[in-house]
Amino acid sequence: MPLVTRFAPSPTGYLHLGHACSALDGWSRARRAGGRFLLRIEDIDRTRCRPEFEAAIVEDLAWLGLDWDGPVRRQSDHFDDYRAAIARLQTLGVLYACFCTRRDIAAAQSAPHGPEGPLYPGTCRHLPPETASARMEAGEPYALRLDVAKAMALAGALTFDEEGSGRLTAHPEHLGDVVLARREIPCSYHLCVTVDDALQGVTLVTRAEDLLPATHIHRLLQALLGLPTPHYAHHKLLTDAQGVRLAKRAGAPSLRSLRESGTSPAEVRELAGFPS
Repeated sequence: MPLVTRFAPSPTGYLHLGHACSALDGWSRARRAGGRFLLRIEDIDRTRCRPEFEAAIVEDLAWLGLDWDGPVRRQSDHFDDYRAAIARLQTLGVLYACFCTRRDIAAAQSAPHGPEGPLYPGTCRHLPPETASARMEAGEPYALRLDVAKAMALAGALTFDEEGSGRLTAHPEHLGDVVLARREIPCSYHLCVTVDDALQGVTLVTRAEDLLPATHIHRLLQALLGLPTPHYAHHKLLTDAQGVRLAKRAGAPSLRSLRESGTSPAEVRELAGFPS
């Protein structure tokens, strides 16, 4: 089976060195193996994603010397795929409507913390279906959450292969009842990335180590939806001189600003840990 990797940024800002590291990791693995490298644009949040940032992603990757195989998959063009997955999960009875706000969840003192923050305390998990349906029909904001305990009972014990660590046991309960869709957005990151990787035939998921906890949920979704399980390789996060992770929200220098300051593609590759 040929190696297939992918780079899947969200067009909510310009790419920075951390993005370059992830893109170069997947691209170099695919090219060394004679496999395929895919580019996917994760733009389901139409309020934050902008076309100028998507155009900049394509331009910056080309400037770095990266190419990709086949057309770019834009998530906003494939909502029907995600709705079909949601329908399958609803048939399995592992989704429930949640009407809690972030403030409600933060105020629940009993809510333990997981890798992504406070875990949902299950306030709406046992709402009568007719009550939930009436509130949804009345136009209340809601999210569709995965009942992880029920889903794990259906799926049984699960594992996945992580480069450098071997076969790991999946513990999706550590992330709690994650959101898979909202009234205004018919899908979430966890659902979309799982469906996309399967539909695109991705065999090796390369991404930063901060996303390793999410893999446990993705493995559960793969089992529920009958999807193949790729191998995983989570690389170290790229940090600045103070050890702070490079991120958009932290004001990491963009590839665009580095280019405008005269930095060459070869120099950016070296800064990202991939010297020519």
